[in-house]
Amino acid sequence: MALIVHKYGGTSMGSTERIKNVAKRVAKWHDAGHQIVVVPSAMSGETNRLIALAKDIMPQPDPRELDMLASTGEQVSVALLSMALQSIGKQAVSYAGWQVPIKTDSAYTKARIQSIDDQRVRRDLGEGKIVIITGFQGVDDRGNITTLGRGGSDTSAVAVAAALKAQECLIYTDVDGVYTTDPRVVTEARRLKTVTFEEMLELASLGSKVLQIRSVEFAGNYKVPTRVLSSLTDPLMSLEEEANSGTLISFEEDTHMEQAVISGIAFNRDEAKITVLGVPDKPGIAYQILGPVADANIEVDMIIQNQSVDGKTDFTFTVPRGEYAKAMDVLNKSVREHIGAGSIVGDTKVSKVSVVGVGMRSHVGIASQMFRTLSEEGINIQMISTSEIKISVLIDEKYMELAVRALHKAFDLEKA
Repeated sequence: MALIVHKYGGTSMGSTERIKNVAKRVAKWHDAGHQIVVVPSAMSGETNRLIALAKDIMPQPDPRELDMLASTGEQVSVALLSMALQSIGKQAVSYAGWQVPIKTDSAYTKARIQSIDDQRVRRDLGEGKIVIITGFQGVDDRGNITTLGRGGSDTSAVAVAAALKAQECLIYTDVDGVYTTDPRVVTEARRLKTVTFEEMLELASLGSKVLQIRSVEFAGNYKVPTRVLSSLTDPLMSLEEEANSGTLISFEEDTHMEQAVISGIAFNRDEAKITVLGVPDKPGIAYQILGPVADANIEVDMIIQNQSVDGKTDFTFTVPRGEYAKAMDVLNKSVREHIGAGSIVGDTKVSKVSVVGVGMRSHVGIASQMFRTLSEEGINIQMISTSEIKISVLIDEKYMELAVRALHKAFDLEKA
């Protein structure tokens, strides 16, 4: 008998009919002799509805009260799913995060899980019950309800799986796995049977929206085998077929076959580029530019500092497009005159495209092939960033889809 954690997203819980289908699927796994813990999200659109209500009352809602409100969406889901299971003859019990309890820090709206008490859950599992736990939320050491940030139910599920030492964490969503790139951009995109945690972490951080990045970090840190699969299939499909469907996120050392050189192409439209011109080339200048940006809680991604000419250089970096105006304001008010820079220019019509694969470690020529492919399509590279298993380039956003399609073909990603 294996202990399995199921996680269902908002689309899977989007109506009472879909909740009944989830119940049938969960019951099938339980009938096969598995101990089952389920972590569902709020019904699709519910969290947005609750936040909109809060902002109608208070444009900048108090974070503690916002968490109190937003956490109720998942309570509705767990209760309805428990009822759906009971209606088909299963013993099921639902818990809010604070009842388990799932302990977090006190960073309202973006709390981080610190510990999970598994005693209550294990007792119920031992009695043959299916346990359903709210995703997205926990409780701090003062008894306040906290939430983990958008997409936090993925993190909740993986954390519960880690605490219970589950055999596998199944993330059911409205897609049937992790693809070589977005099938809406490249129709030949192929579903990956396996992908390593390192690759998934890069893909999630670079724009792939299949899994929340914190859930991938958690799964990697605690070595929780995690599978992404579809909840829109027949809930009564054979267990063997379902257990081998989707994409398994695994550990590199677990795989004995040689890894593909490139596993996927990620892209992110949400980019803006800022260049500080005429910067004095002296020690500490990067900190003097980026320190105030970081203090304003603006995330910086790619960074380039040009070669010095006559003691002056240009300093370029990227920020999320939604933070562009705020970053420009900080630089103009707190940085430009202070460091004696010339001017500050920016561009919000840029996108980032990345190739990802653990096979880069043992294969040369990936960068040159990527750059040649883009060159042949007439696409200019504005910035480059690399890690051991990824290469990212910043390009004009109007060429983004062309770049993704060309690179997908150049690296033969449509072929199994």
